[in-house]
Amino acid sequence: MTYCLGIITESGLVMASDSRTNAGVDQISTYQKLFDFSCPGERVVLICTSGNLSITQGVMNWLTKDIKTKADNNLHSLPTLYEISNYIGAKSRQVQQKDAEWLDKDGVDYKCNFLVGGQIKGEELQLYRIYSQGNCIQATPETPFLQLGETKYGKPILDRTLNYQTSLEAAAKAALLSIDSTMKSNISVGPPISIAMYETDTFVVKHQLQLRLGDPYLAKMRKLWEESLKQAFDNMPNIEWQHPADSVAEDLPTD
Repeated sequence: MTYCLGIITESGLVMASDSRTNAGVDQISTYQKLFDFSCPGERVVLICTSGNLSITQGVMNWLTKDIKTKADNNLHSLPTLYEISNYIGAKSRQVQQKDAEWLDKDGVDYKCNFLVGGQIKGEELQLYRIYSQGNCIQATPETPFLQLGETKYGKPILDRTLNYQTSLEAAAKAALLSIDSTMKSNISVGPPISIAMYETDTFVVKHQLQLRLGDPYLAKMRKLWEESLKQAFDNMPNIEWQHPADSVAEDLPTD
């Protein structure tokens, strides 16, 4: 399992992922899941991957090859991010179809998903989720984040802290807290955490970071978050219980 997310705001884009891949409790490995295919000054293209590792690696290899061979359609030639999303979806279908017969025979789940976010000159900043079938959906000001993988543990933080007007730095903190909360509750998600932050209309990714297990910032963030949650919990008023005798009294007829 994995956990990836993208957040789009009026001021920019944040994309983040964990790096854990597992095929059972005794087969846990670390693989990169956040990729930067940007052309500084012209376009920013960030991609997160989740799902069957052999399929996603196959897709990323094809994307890289098409750039190197200057194929008619590649991440650096397509004019819109929507067309890039459809192109990635088509490559995903192509790789899945190539191996589908043999994977089906062994009952292997080969579904995969992608997030692609960024900006091409002449276009607005955009963020898409590409499904295993190759189709995609776009993030909007009303739904400013998209997730892949083990989403349920980190979603409440995003729901309660984010909107389209959230500052880019705050969005980055929300992304890290969302991943850290997921790691706390699910061992299939783990470090290193990769995160990238892009400011709208700059056409260069100035901020990228990889946080490994035991990183001082991660440890400090987790400690402060848990202390703040504990304090907020302690400050909640106790439940005002309704006693059975009170209920009976309320139900008695009055003259």
